[in-house]
Amino acid sequence: MTLEILTSDSLSPLRHGFFTRNGGASSGVFSGLNCGPGSSDQSDVVAINRARVAEAMQVAPDRLVAVHQVHSPDVITVTEPLTGKPVADALVTATPGLALSVLTADCQPVLFADAGAGVIGAAHAGWRGALDGVLEATLDAMESLGATRRNTVAVIGPSISQRAYEVGPEFLEDFLADDPDNARFFANGDGDRLQFDLPGYGLHRLRSAGIGQAEWTRHCTYSDPDRFYSYRRSTHAKDADYGRLISVIRL
Repeated sequence: MTLEILTSDSLSPLRHGFFTRNGGASSGVFSGLNCGPGSSDQSDVVAINRARVAEAMQVAPDRLVAVHQVHSPDVITVTEPLTGKPVADALVTATPGLALSVLTADCQPVLFADAGAGVIGAAHAGWRGALDGVLEATLDAMESLGATRRNTVAVIGPSISQRAYEVGPEFLEDFLADDPDNARFFANGDGDRLQFDLPGYGLHRLRSAGIGQAEWTRHCTYSDPDRFYSYRRSTHAKDADYGRLISVIRL
């Protein structure tokens, strides 16, 4: 099966992609393009999958740059291939030939570009990272390389949608403590449960930060098992582990 790569006209002409699980070498619960070295999948198979992604992005595997993600607001600036995996949740660069990547399985993968300035970014933005400011921090880091917010585009890739993201009242309290207006991103669910709009919240944070354009591809990871891995769906199914999707952008 060939790779399936979702793209956005807003990020054109830069080479980029939100890769689905289709076209990979993994099997079992990881069936498809599992690109997560932190999963319990076979490491050599994950390496094959990542090499296929690098080839699709027209870079050598060592130029497919990644970080060790921990749901932080931390960003690193990349100028050359990394020898290890620094702890962070976003990357920016102005160096041609480097492909910035993030892994997700319900959280938001966000690809950024100021094509005119030649500056790009990629962020892993789950609820904690988004609440703590990883999206704004990515824009700040891009500006330090010469990007301009009003000329920057951000696209949120496949993420868990509001109808699939049930949370408890204590979750809501964290958001209300930050900003009472965040109540608008929650809908009533069963009993004391609530439904959280993660992509809607991400778009709000980006637009409030003064970005020129922001959009979501409107793909729900939880609701489409044939195309996407989902941490929450795997948890509900009591699977032993889950695959990780990769999203990439390069100059």
